[in-house]
This record gives sequence, structure tokens and C-alpha cells, in this order.
Amino acid sequence: MTIVKTVIFQKKRMARKRKGRDISGILLLDKPAGMTSNAALQVAKRCFFAGKAGHTGSLDPLATGVLPLCFGEATKFSQYLLDADKRYLTRIRLGVTTDSGDSDGELLETRAVPEISDAELEAVLDDYRGDITQIPSMYSAIKVDGQPLYKLARQGIEVERKARPVTISRLEVVERSADELILDVSCSKGTYIRTLAEDIGKDLGCGAHVIELRRSEAGPFKEAETVTLAQVEALSEDRDQLDELLLPVSAAVKDWPGIELTEITASYLKQGQPVQVANAPTEGWVRIFSGSDDGDEFVGVGEILEDGRIAPRRLVV
Repeated sequence: MTIVKTVIFQKKRMARKRKGRDISGILLLDKPAGMTSNAALQVAKRCFFAGKAGHTGSLDPLATGVLPLCFGEATKFSQYLLDADKRYLTRIRLGVTTDSGDSDGELLETRAVPEISDAELEAVLDDYRGDITQIPSMYSAIKVDGQPLYKLARQGIEVERKARPVTISRLEVVERSADELILDVSCSKGTYIRTLAEDIGKDLGCGAHVIELRRSEAGPFKEAETVTLAQVEALSEDRDQLDELLLPVSAAVKDWPGIELTEITASYLKQGQPVQVANAPTEGWVRIFSGSDDGDEFVGVGEILEDGRIAPRRLVV
């Protein structure tokens, strides 16, 4: 077989493997409890009959809330949502510890909960505000030698984990009782709420674990913008209405400064060349649009160079 025929054969084989519609956009899903993030993604992907899809950071099966799902070209920008800050509302049970740090785990120990004043509780919480380090749970999805920790944990294997720096910008008590706390937490990527609950419980002298967890914000997205999986499934036979649930690809970075280029300038950028734009920010990352007769077209994202030009970093096809 000649080289040309080989290339054509490989392209045809790849084309056969690709099933589904060439659809792009972001679905803000309110993930239900009792389901993994990947399982929720697969249901949504089937409903949309999407050729390409991915989620933007796992939520535990126990957890509910904002789970952005990216389809098509939006998957190129999922990393920026993975790296974004998150906000959670969590209910913590004091006096009980589990092997996983949440109510899905096996009971390890039950201890009496001491009387804790508001001042004592605030003193403990204050130690976790700002820049801190966490040792990830053995039930996290972090991989060691290619194996997720939670798989090793289920085999009874424990490995050493390195402390990781995270930032908790908000840690407020919403409600409390003798043996429960409801906390409002805003944090950087990589923060484990289960680990936070365990550490707080340890400092209070009684242990603790998470019994409810809801992600209320993910990057620029809030829970009020989400749709349920039941809503998605109900529209699975009406593709036009279903597609209306999708946000544009540019929504992944909607909180970044926006720059509009002329079609000519955009053409240079699309070829990989940095371009000069008047009145652009002097540093950082920007989302880039190109003006046309049909309205603004999202081109992708770029970074401001030291000389003021905008360099393309991730572009839409």
C-alpha cells in the first residue's frame, strides 16, 4: 500500500470512529447526587448525540451542583474552567469519622462532641482561611504511577501523599447545631472539602466528615444558570430546544477582558502571528473576537506579550 493510500485509509478509519454531531458549546449541568461526573457526562453526551465532550473537574458521587460540560470546540477551553476557583456549600457531621471523609465511606470512629463556643469555632476556622496546605485524601482522584488513589484505597493500599498548596478565600458558618456545621467555602482549584472537614474535626477534638456537598459556583458560572439532567433527557427528542440549553464556547472565559479584531488582523492571528491592537490590556489573558457582517465571531484566547502584542494561545477552528 502506498503512503498516500495509507493516509487516506487512516483518515477514513478515524472518520468512521467519530460518531455524533459536530456541536460546540457549554452545558451548565446541575449534577444529581449518587452519580459520578463521568456518568452524568455520558448521559448528556448521548442526549445531544455529541461527537466530542468532556467535563471540567469531577464532583464526588455524593456531591451535587454546578458541573460545566464542554462539547466540541469548547473542550479546548475546559482547562481554564478546571483551573478556576470554586464555591461550595457543605454540611459536616461532627463526632464521626469515615475512611473516605464523607458519608459514602466506612465508619471508623465515633466520639463525643465537646461544647464548642462560637469564638472557639472561629479560631479553628481562621487557621484554614487564606493560603494553606492540604494532604489529599486516599479517596481522591489524584493518580500515583497511573493509578487513581481511590482505586488503591479500595484495595486497602495507602501511599504517601505530598501536601499541596491551596487557597481558601471564604470559610463562613451558615448554620450550626451541637453536632453539625454548614459551611460556605470559596477556594482555589485542587481544594478537597472532605479533607477540610476532616482537618477541622480533628482540630475541634472530635473528628468530622462531609454528609452533604453542593458546588454553587465554578469559575464564572453560578447554580442559578444550571439545568438538570432530567430537563436534558426530556428534550432529547427535540434537538432544536436541546441545543438552546448550550452556552457559547466563549462563555468558558466570559470573565476575561474581551478584544475585538478586524477580519484582516484576525486572519494574521489565526495563522499563529502575534498582533498589535490599540487600547488592549497591558498584561494577562484576553478573549478574542473578530468583527464581521454576521456579528462578532469568537476566535479564541490570547496572552499579552511584553511588547504589547497579543499572542494566540488557543483558537477555535
